[in-house]
Amino acid sequence: MNLVRKYSLLFAIFFWGVLLPLSLIGCKEDDSVILDIQPKPFERLLENQKMPSAIFKVDINYAVLLPADYNETKVDYPVVYLLHGLDNNEKSWYTEGNIKYYVDFYKDEIVPMIYVMPVGFNTYYVNKFTGNYPYMDMITKELVPAIDARFRTKRDKSARAVMGYSMGGYGALILPVLNPDVFTIGVPLSMSFRNDQQYMAEPQHVFDSQWGSIFGGQGSSGTARITNYFKQHSPFHFFNTQNTSSFNGLKLFIDCGDDEETLSITNDDMHALMRDRQIPHEYRTRNGGHSFDYWKKSYREVLLFISNAVRGIPYPSDSTPITIGTLIKSNEYETVEESGISLNVLKPDDYATSTANYSVVYFIHNHEKDQRTKNLTDVFSLYKNAMTVGKIPKSIIVEIPFSENLSSAVIAKIIQKIDASYRTKANKVNRVVLGNLLGGTKANIVVSENPALFGSCFLFDAQLKSDTPNPTSGVFYYLDITDDSNNYKEYHNFYKKIKNSGIGNEYRVRQGRDNYQSFLNGFGESYSSLFQVLK
Repeated sequence: MNLVRKYSLLFAIFFWGVLLPLSLIGCKEDDSVILDIQPKPFERLLENQKMPSAIFKVDINYAVLLPADYNETKVDYPVVYLLHGLDNNEKSWYTEGNIKYYVDFYKDEIVPMIYVMPVGFNTYYVNKFTGNYPYMDMITKELVPAIDARFRTKRDKSARAVMGYSMGGYGALILPVLNPDVFTIGVPLSMSFRNDQQYMAEPQHVFDSQWGSIFGGQGSSGTARITNYFKQHSPFHFFNTQNTSSFNGLKLFIDCGDDEETLSITNDDMHALMRDRQIPHEYRTRNGGHSFDYWKKSYREVLLFISNAVRGIPYPSDSTPITIGTLIKSNEYETVEESGISLNVLKPDDYATSTANYSVVYFIHNHEKDQRTKNLTDVFSLYKNAMTVGKIPKSIIVEIPFSENLSSAVIAKIIQKIDASYRTKANKVNRVVLGNLLGGTKANIVVSENPALFGSCFLFDAQLKSDTPNPTSGVFYYLDITDDSNNYKEYHNFYKKIKNSGIGNEYRVRQGRDNYQSFLNGFGESYSSLFQVLK
């Protein structure tokens, strides 16, 4: 073999065996460098996060939802801790609760905030009475500092809120109450807890597993269940015995549906106690039960409440006035006389061209002084506009001015007059009595005195008294009141009687104070229930 061929062969072997593999390796290394410098996509929802807990000696699972602009700013954000219910976990808020969708949906109304969702096990978010499961300590001493260290948070109690449902609703109350140096804002939704009577009445196996294991007293019954540790953690004790000034810095928003089995009574009891003790708070009761279908309907208002609170903005005392729409003219309703009373009657638009018979609403009207015509125009306009768009079935509404002398006998005569003068469905089921303020008081008396007259009774901030007649079996009740009303105690007691008697009802507690505008707002919110009883 000549030298040229020999060196050519050696070069080929060297190239293919050494230089080419090295060059390929170099290419792979360059590619990996390029991949490493590519920015990772911003993830707002951080699932499956873990925090090592020295207190629990295990990792605590949690999830975080960051503001959409978190990576584009350098600002610090308020933090909302979202607490789940019994037998749920940290995923519940972003799976069933779909919190990301709603936060984004209301983004133009609320400030950007960080949402932290920790696993709560079945702890009720407190330290177990034995001291061997100190969940509250873990939250306040480990999780909050860990979140503050990892994310750009406003590290101040005034910028931290707790919101929870069911068991988490109790956590959303107890965490700020017992740790006001860490949290100042609490939003309990359908708070799961018990007053003393309910607590003592719990079946033994339920009490032992759900309550006694946390607050002590397992295996006990009666007053033995009311341990000192329970009292320290019961709103029915600390709100009633402590100096109320200790709660003044808290901002609380309590919300519970009227279809709850017992929790609506529990939450209403707490609202009444807090009103008695003049402890500031917002309170709402709407139609619904113990599910995210109800809690999602709370999101807008409670997120607005938190958004205001973290900015130090007082929450409005009154709700936005309802939009009445087209105002009715005086020639669109009729005036008739009965028993010396001037009645106003509004018929459906198609009354003259129809042969149908109609249900009737009898409205005992406590109008403002010297404002009967204006007030009547507002109510009749609301009613007619609701009928026009199908929110209320086509029906007749009869306005009866409130008078102390108005009796069930006079109301019976008015019904006879209307049945004789108009095409009505002349039976109890198709008659509704509706009253506001003292008109509501009178409506309830009329129903109790003559249960055969009406199938439904709608009361709007009725001025009930301690000697108010008990609710009447066989009558459907719609109770509407504002959370700042002076009549809260009587309404609360009346509602408990209705609930405990199994009488059909709807219960509403709304934002605001007891005035005529509040009645109009409440009337507008009653359409769906009116629809059901009038159809």
